[in-house]
Amino acid sequence: MINIRCETLPDYTVIAEVNTLAFGQENEAKLVDEIRGSDRYIPELSLVAEVENVIVGHILFSYIDLVGEETLQLLGLAPLAVHPQFQRQGIGNALIKAGLEIAEVKKEAIVIVLGHPHFYTRFGFQSSVVYEIESPFPVPEDVFMVKPLQSYQKRYKGKVVYPPAFHEV
Repeated sequence: MINIRCETLPDYTVIAEVNTLAFGQENEAKLVDEIRGSDRYIPELSLVAEVENVIVGHILFSYIDLVGEETLQLLGLAPLAVHPQFQRQGIGNALIKAGLEIAEVKKEAIVIVLGHPHFYTRFGFQSSVVYEIESPFPVPEDVFMVKPLQSYQKRYKGKVVYPPAFHEV
């Protein structure tokens, strides 16, 4: 049984540990800390997954910018981490679904992710080029993806700009 809930202050150390173990480095844990300390942090979109009251996964959605004719705020999904002993058990799926549901309730328009296409496409993510949204990174088109939510409008196009917290990852 997986329980998904918002992070709380006492969770921070375990969340950092899960991110470090999942990625084999501390960059993502540092990213989470940096975002928490910024105006891009959305408390209700920093979620943990618990199994038997132990945190085994974490997902963070935070604000990033889309710069085109106007600058618009949208959601970036990063990072998504599941403790190595609990991977491939549906925990990442549960975290993404819960986060997307909250984003819909908050009337957000778009979620952006840089990740594995075979994983994220099952949630409705598509290559960003389909939406005329440009990646700030020199990556293959299929790994920089967009998921439009119900509040999406065609005016969302341009180049994604990540806040400074992301520059060290």
